[in-house]
Amino acid sequence: MNDPLFSVAGQIVLISGASRGIGRGIAEGFAQRDAQVIVTGRNAESIERTAAEISSDSKTVRPLVCDVSQGESIRTAVESVQQEFGRIDTLVNVAGINLRKPAIDYTEQEYDSIIDINLRGAFLMSQAVGRCMIEQGNGSQINIGSLNTQRALTNLLPYAVAKAGMDHMSRALAVEWGPFGVRVNTLAPGFVQTDLTKKLWADKTMEEWRVANTPQRRIALPEDMVGTTVFLASDASAYLTGQVIYVDGGATAGRMWPLGNEAVSPGKTAKK
Repeated sequence: MNDPLFSVAGQIVLISGASRGIGRGIAEGFAQRDAQVIVTGRNAESIERTAAEISSDSKTVRPLVCDVSQGESIRTAVESVQQEFGRIDTLVNVAGINLRKPAIDYTEQEYDSIIDINLRGAFLMSQAVGRCMIEQGNGSQINIGSLNTQRALTNLLPYAVAKAGMDHMSRALAVEWGPFGVRVNTLAPGFVQTDLTKKLWADKTMEEWRVANTPQRRIALPEDMVGTTVFLASDASAYLTGQVIYVDGGATAGRMWPLGNEAVSPGKTAKK
């Protein structure tokens, strides 16, 4: 049964940082549900290839070059979408970069680059699209957060700062733009396997740590983010704004410790 409450068919959906990973998975999910998807990225060849690969016979995904570290590039891209389609129904802010190293070793340039793309770029994209949504009187913005949105992992300080800032950015924009019919939420993924993280999660120590700290005992794939993103874009979430939703297999529900970690079937007791 197709429930129109959860439908995104016909929506104009703009997704930043969609050439690979979570952004690509979300873009493909919207395209499969008959939304008109526009995917952006810094590299023309990469974003064009992605658009071609996830397009279908019924719906062509549009590629658009946009560097979120440059305000003018963002404004030009948003104006292009607005001129072609006349509106933007959903924005998904995915674009981001990361660099793992001890806090004491980051250079000023490295810190600025991570903050510029992950937080400043997300804000400028939200702002540019927000102007369109306020004018049209409706819209949904979905910012992609992280487990670092809630608590910081070691050796990721600028990234954690940016994601925590994105959380409050979403809340602040939800408060300001709610009266205009614009909703803003954050989707925070847990541990996700992408082309960029395959090497990380192939490490035996990292895999054991991840499994021990994820109640569902598996790593997420980009497509695991589709359902919640579609929900946040649809009328099913019409009264939901300013929230962070963790799609993390239970990683933020609590902490595992060495006692009582055995998986036990219902009605049975773990051996002591």
